[in-house]
Amino acid sequence: MNAMSQSFDPAGTSSRAFRDALGRFGTGVTVVTCATGDGPLGITANSFASVSLDPPLVLWAPAKGSSRYPFFAAADHFAIHVIGSDQAEVCQGFARSGDAFDRFAWEEGAHGVPLLQNCLSRFECTKTAEHDGGDHTIVVARVTRVTTRIGEPLMFFGGKYGGFTPAT
Repeated sequence: MNAMSQSFDPAGTSSRAFRDALGRFGTGVTVVTCATGDGPLGITANSFASVSLDPPLVLWAPAKGSSRYPFFAAADHFAIHVIGSDQAEVCQGFARSGDAFDRFAWEEGAHGVPLLQNCLSRFECTKTAEHDGGDHTIVVARVTRVTTRIGEPLMFFGGKYGGFTPAT
Protein backbone atom coordinates (compact mmCIF):
# COMPACT_ATOMS: atom_id res chain seq x y z
CA MET A 1 0.00 0.00 0.00
CA ASN A 2 1.47 3.35 -1.00
CA ALA A 3 1.30 6.62 0.95
CA MET A 4 -1.75 7.79 -1.04
CA SER A 5 -3.85 4.71 -0.21
CA GLN A 6 -6.01 4.29 2.85
CA SER A 7 -7.57 1.16 4.24
CA PHE A 8 -10.59 1.07 6.56
CA ASP A 9 -13.49 -1.03 7.77
CA PRO A 10 -16.54 0.55 6.07
CA ALA A 11 -18.79 -0.48 8.99
CA GLY A 12 -16.60 1.43 11.44
CA THR A 13 -16.17 4.72 9.60
CA SER A 14 -18.35 7.37 8.01
CA SER A 15 -20.61 6.33 5.17
CA ARG A 16 -19.11 9.26 3.21
CA ALA A 17 -15.67 7.58 3.11
CA PHE A 18 -17.25 4.35 1.83
CA ARG A 19 -19.32 6.28 -0.71
CA ASP A 20 -16.19 8.10 -1.92
CA ALA A 21 -14.40 4.76 -2.35
CA LEU A 22 -17.35 3.40 -4.37
CA GLY A 23 -17.18 6.56 -6.48
CA ARG A 24 -13.80 5.40 -7.80
CA PHE A 25 -15.71 2.92 -9.97
CA GLY A 26 -16.80 4.71 -13.14
CA THR A 27 -20.27 3.81 -14.34
CA GLY A 28 -22.67 4.65 -17.07
CA VAL A 29 -25.79 6.63 -16.26
CA THR A 30 -29.39 5.49 -16.66
CA VAL A 31 -32.85 6.91 -16.15
CA VAL A 32 -35.44 4.38 -15.00
CA THR A 33 -39.10 5.14 -15.72
CA CYS A 34 -42.41 3.61 -14.71
CA ALA A 35 -46.11 4.42 -14.83
CA THR A 36 -47.94 5.39 -11.63
CA GLY A 37 -51.50 6.31 -10.78
CA ASP A 38 -50.37 9.95 -10.80
CA GLY A 39 -48.61 9.77 -14.19
CA PRO A 40 -45.13 8.91 -15.45
CA LEU A 41 -42.19 8.81 -13.04
CA GLY A 42 -38.43 8.77 -13.64
CA ILE A 43 -35.25 8.56 -11.61
CA THR A 44 -31.56 8.81 -12.48
CA ALA A 45 -29.59 5.73 -11.42
CA ASN A 46 -26.13 4.30 -11.93
CA SER A 47 -26.94 1.01 -10.18
CA PHE A 48 -27.60 -0.93 -13.38
CA ALA A 49 -26.00 -4.14 -14.67
CA SER A 50 -26.56 -6.94 -17.12
CA VAL A 51 -27.30 -10.31 -15.49
CA SER A 52 -27.95 -12.89 -18.22
CA LEU A 53 -28.10 -13.13 -22.00
CA ASP A 54 -30.35 -16.21 -21.99
CA PRO A 55 -32.85 -15.34 -20.71
CA PRO A 56 -32.24 -11.59 -21.21
CA LEU A 57 -32.04 -10.24 -17.63
CA VAL A 58 -30.83 -6.95 -16.14
CA LEU A 59 -30.85 -5.47 -12.66
CA TRP A 60 -31.02 -2.11 -11.00
CA ALA A 61 -31.11 -1.13 -7.33
CA PRO A 62 -33.33 1.74 -6.13
CA ALA A 63 -32.58 3.29 -2.73
CA LYS A 64 -35.21 2.49 -0.11
CA GLY A 65 -34.84 6.01 1.31
CA SER A 66 -35.85 7.72 -1.94
CA SER A 67 -39.27 9.39 -2.00
CA ARG A 68 -39.72 7.70 -5.40
CA TYR A 69 -38.89 4.22 -4.07
CA PRO A 70 -42.48 3.08 -3.27
CA PHE A 71 -43.56 3.69 -6.87
CA PHE A 72 -40.65 1.78 -8.37
CA ALA A 73 -41.02 -1.02 -5.81
CA ALA A 74 -44.67 -1.41 -6.88
CA ALA A 75 -43.94 -1.33 -10.64
CA ASP A 76 -44.02 -4.67 -12.44
CA HIS A 77 -43.09 -2.95 -15.72
CA PHE A 78 -40.48 -0.25 -16.25
CA ALA A 79 -37.85 0.95 -18.71
CA ILE A 80 -34.14 1.52 -18.19
CA HIS A 81 -32.62 4.19 -20.47
CA VAL A 82 -28.84 4.34 -21.00
CA ILE A 83 -28.01 8.03 -21.28
CA GLY A 84 -25.68 9.39 -23.97
CA SER A 85 -23.08 12.12 -23.50
CA ASP A 86 -25.37 14.44 -25.48
CA GLN A 87 -28.19 13.89 -22.94
CA ALA A 88 -26.69 15.24 -19.69
CA GLU A 89 -29.77 17.44 -19.23
CA VAL A 90 -31.98 14.30 -19.18
CA CYS A 91 -29.83 12.79 -16.43
CA GLN A 92 -29.86 16.03 -14.41
CA GLY A 93 -33.58 16.57 -14.94
CA PHE A 94 -34.56 13.21 -13.47
CA ALA A 95 -31.96 13.44 -10.70
CA ARG A 96 -33.80 16.55 -9.47
CA SER A 97 -37.41 15.65 -10.23
CA GLY A 98 -39.34 12.50 -11.03
CA ASP A 99 -41.74 14.38 -13.27
CA ALA A 100 -39.30 16.09 -15.66
CA PHE A 101 -41.06 14.56 -18.68
CA ASP A 102 -42.34 17.90 -19.98
CA ARG A 103 -38.75 18.83 -20.93
CA PHE A 104 -37.90 15.71 -22.96
CA ALA A 105 -39.28 13.72 -25.89
CA TRP A 106 -41.06 10.57 -24.74
CA GLU A 107 -43.91 8.28 -25.63
CA GLU A 108 -46.07 5.80 -23.78
CA GLY A 109 -45.09 2.15 -24.29
CA ALA A 110 -46.60 -1.17 -23.29
CA HIS A 111 -48.26 -1.20 -19.85
CA GLY A 112 -48.22 2.62 -19.87
CA VAL A 113 -44.46 2.76 -19.26
CA PRO A 114 -42.98 6.12 -20.28
CA LEU A 115 -40.23 5.66 -22.89
CA LEU A 116 -37.66 8.42 -23.32
CA GLN A 117 -36.53 8.92 -26.90
CA ASN A 118 -33.00 9.01 -28.37
CA CYS A 119 -31.19 7.21 -25.54
CA LEU A 120 -28.13 5.08 -26.33
CA SER A 121 -30.10 2.00 -25.34
CA ARG A 122 -33.53 1.48 -23.85
CA PHE A 123 -34.56 -1.73 -22.13
CA GLU A 124 -38.27 -2.33 -21.62
CA CYS A 125 -38.55 -4.66 -18.64
CA THR A 126 -40.82 -6.92 -16.60
CA LYS A 127 -39.81 -7.49 -12.98
CA THR A 128 -38.97 -11.12 -12.21
CA ALA A 129 -37.42 -10.92 -8.72
CA GLU A 130 -36.50 -8.61 -5.86
CA HIS A 131 -33.75 -9.12 -3.30
CA ASP A 132 -32.95 -7.20 -0.14
CA GLY A 133 -29.77 -5.19 -0.63
CA GLY A 134 -29.41 -3.30 2.66
CA ASP A 135 -30.55 0.27 2.06
CA HIS A 136 -31.40 -0.65 -1.57
CA THR A 137 -33.56 -3.30 -3.23
CA ILE A 138 -32.02 -5.32 -6.06
CA VAL A 139 -34.62 -5.57 -8.82
CA VAL A 140 -34.06 -8.25 -11.47
CA ALA A 141 -36.07 -7.96 -14.68
CA ARG A 142 -36.56 -9.72 -17.98
CA VAL A 143 -35.93 -7.46 -20.97
CA THR A 144 -38.87 -7.67 -23.38
CA ARG A 145 -37.75 -5.07 -25.94
CA VAL A 146 -34.56 -3.14 -26.75
CA THR A 147 -34.09 0.09 -28.68
CA THR A 148 -30.50 1.23 -29.34
CA ARG A 149 -28.40 3.71 -31.31
CA ILE A 150 -24.75 4.59 -31.83
CA GLY A 151 -23.26 7.28 -29.60
CA GLU A 152 -20.93 8.11 -26.72
CA PRO A 153 -22.00 7.35 -23.12
CA LEU A 154 -22.46 9.75 -20.26
CA MET A 155 -20.22 8.54 -17.43
CA PHE A 156 -20.28 9.08 -13.66
CA PHE A 157 -17.02 9.05 -11.65
CA GLY A 158 -16.08 10.63 -8.33
CA GLY A 159 -19.41 12.41 -8.02
CA LYS A 160 -19.12 14.07 -11.44
CA TYR A 161 -20.51 13.46 -14.91
CA GLY A 162 -18.22 13.28 -17.92
CA GLY A 163 -17.29 11.37 -21.04
CA PHE A 164 -15.39 8.25 -21.97
CA THR A 165 -11.77 8.36 -23.14
CA PRO A 166 -10.36 5.14 -24.61
CA ALA A 167 -7.14 3.84 -23.03
CA THR A 168 -4.06 4.40 -25.16
